[in-house]
Amino acid sequence: MRILYIDIDTLRPDHLGCYGYHRNTSPSVDRIAADGVCFDNVYASDAPCLPSRTAIFSGRFGIHTGVVDHGGIAADYFIEGPERGFRSTLGDTCWMTGLRERGYRTTSISPFAERHSAWWFCAGFNEILNTGKRGGEIADDVEPVVMDWLSRNAESDHWFLHVNLWDPHNPYRTPEAYGNPFADDPLPAWLTEEVRAEHWKGIGPESAQDTAEFQEVARDNLEKPHSWEMWPRQPIQMSSMHEVRRMFDGYDTGVRYADEVVGHIVERLQAMGVYEDTAIIISSDHGENLGELNIYGCHMTADESTTCLPCIIRWPGVTETMAGKTWKGLHYNVDVAATILELAGGKIPAMWDGESFASSLQSGDDRGRNDLVVSHMAGVCQRSVRFEQYLCIRSYHDGYHGFPDVVLYDVENDPHMTMDLAQTMPGKVAEAMRRLDAWYASAMASATTPQDPMWTVLHAGGPEHTRGCLADYLRRLRSTGRGDWADRLEQAHQKELKCPDLKGCKHE
Repeated sequence: MRILYIDIDTLRPDHLGCYGYHRNTSPSVDRIAADGVCFDNVYASDAPCLPSRTAIFSGRFGIHTGVVDHGGIAADYFIEGPERGFRSTLGDTCWMTGLRERGYRTTSISPFAERHSAWWFCAGFNEILNTGKRGGEIADDVEPVVMDWLSRNAESDHWFLHVNLWDPHNPYRTPEAYGNPFADDPLPAWLTEEVRAEHWKGIGPESAQDTAEFQEVARDNLEKPHSWEMWPRQPIQMSSMHEVRRMFDGYDTGVRYADEVVGHIVERLQAMGVYEDTAIIISSDHGENLGELNIYGCHMTADESTTCLPCIIRWPGVTETMAGKTWKGLHYNVDVAATILELAGGKIPAMWDGESFASSLQSGDDRGRNDLVVSHMAGVCQRSVRFEQYLCIRSYHDGYHGFPDVVLYDVENDPHMTMDLAQTMPGKVAEAMRRLDAWYASAMASATTPQDPMWTVLHAGGPEHTRGCLADYLRRLRSTGRGDWADRLEQAHQKELKCPDLKGCKHE
């Protein structure tokens, strides 16, 4: 068996044709989906980038690995202590080690380890081919490396290839010469001028008035934001619906640009006569808020837009009878890793949080978990419960968005989270909190360290992507007519303002 795992960074499922999107963003992915199974409800246990890939490649939740943030102590694995032997637990139990034990040659074409100094990402791989731009790649940088590897290895058996494409990630950077395939296509109907205008009054990193890099926003330096000025597809404020269109078109063009590489990979596999015998999985590390919760072009909340992932599985000998079907069961991304490992003949390590649904897939029985708890600690500190048709978000740190402590959304009927039901459905909120408590008790009971890394983030002054920027941001809010919001944030985050190390923006 050959296994190809296509990992398209920041890819929302609802911006793919096979998930019902009205724009033609993904003809190549759609063709693979027509031969496989689409999963509607796969969620990242931990978001965004670093926590998500740490979870899926280790098979374990962030509360167990310690990796929940993008910086600080909570961006590294828990130290195992004196009981650590010659090899670490990760080295013995990670996803790639399990595949190698089944005779697979494991390869990753990705700069991910270097991007986040996440060197444990290399665990279990026979080879890492670093495309060298630390996540700033476009498809043109990745495709030649993939094609070269396939030309040398595709005809061999028992390989696992991880291909990491980055084009949907902000800043939206598809070359201008590619044009705009969606210039004449309508925008998603929910984001109207009335919604945009209301968002303009709001606050928070990547909100309508503060869309650019938050460190630039906090210093009130939007004239020439240092990191985004070179990207003509990337708006820095949502000052009009024209800018909203730039955001949607920029993101969707990135998806289409990555999709073309997927098509070229399939063509190469077909030309080499191995396509029919190659399992293909297409997924992502997280999604992207495109206006939801007044967040434009970023992925910094434990909500539906950020944590719900595409998952397409085409597995020869397993999915043929279900080709083109969509499954609704609730699954974590770590469950996908467990499933692939089991389908490849491997054994799921006892300490994994991932639970395989291979038997369900083989029998054609769409089953999933009763509920999920998903976490985000890099832009906010939130844990959210996904159950029935609901997503209930518990905020421990609002990331300067002014979020209530608890909100509830019916994400099946209101996927863009426009109506908070917490006040009108207190019973569902109470049920969500009971599920959260049960998950937490179970997770800590099986933890190898007594420390919940969320509290490490909170006691260090908050998430990496907001830490140290509050004082500057309060000045900006007051200078742009949002003094009431500034007063509320100041009251809510007094401890951060009193800490001498956090008074000014640290990202100089």
